[in-house]
Amino acid sequence: MPHSRSTTLPWHQIDTVLLDMDGTLIDLHFDNHLWQQLVPERYAERLGLPLDEAKAQIDVHYHAVNGTLNWYCVDYWSETLGLDIRALKQELLAKIQWRPHAIPFLAELRAAGKQLVLFTNAHPASLSVKDAQLGLSDHLDLMVSTHELGWSKESQHCWQALAQRLAFDSARTLFVDDSERILRAAADYGIGYQLAIQNPDSCKPEQSITAFPAIRDYAELLPLVI
Repeated sequence: MPHSRSTTLPWHQIDTVLLDMDGTLIDLHFDNHLWQQLVPERYAERLGLPLDEAKAQIDVHYHAVNGTLNWYCVDYWSETLGLDIRALKQELLAKIQWRPHAIPFLAELRAAGKQLVLFTNAHPASLSVKDAQLGLSDHLDLMVSTHELGWSKESQHCWQALAQRLAFDSARTLFVDDSERILRAAADYGIGYQLAIQNPDSCKPEQSITAFPAIRDYAELLPLVI
């Protein structure tokens, strides 16, 4: 059952907000278009394959590393597929867009004195491109790529490493992400509050979120009730 504005977060019990990037602060359409459309097209061109066959080959590679750091690693995919992934990203810069009302949401959190941390599985090169395009760092206290920690957010090792890197009280922390699997990992670690994004890609149907409170638009949380 979709959750909506009726789900109220106890902001007075939250000091730190950890925010995923792709699909959470940024529209996932950029990444989905890159990996599901542009990469298969260029891979097919490079090898002289029909597009369907190219997609099938790439899917095998995708599934082999799903949930690991390699899944998110620009260098891994450039080497594996023989494509310049960094250059392909540059072709799609116009598709890098904030999710609706993300900036006002961050502004209210900052005004309320919350510690704001971007916590992403994205490769540092991907993070750099998006920061340059949108000015992410202007709205956050810290940005952490899991590649700096050595594990993806799916792993408990990652959360333990984050706790060593960042001073925060897990019980008084909110984590916002578009992946139920990752939200579950956060809950298992002991993060006090989780919030899911129901429509990470503005060009695709909503996903079904059942285990966590979920929103479609940050406007549902505004104004903050502290």
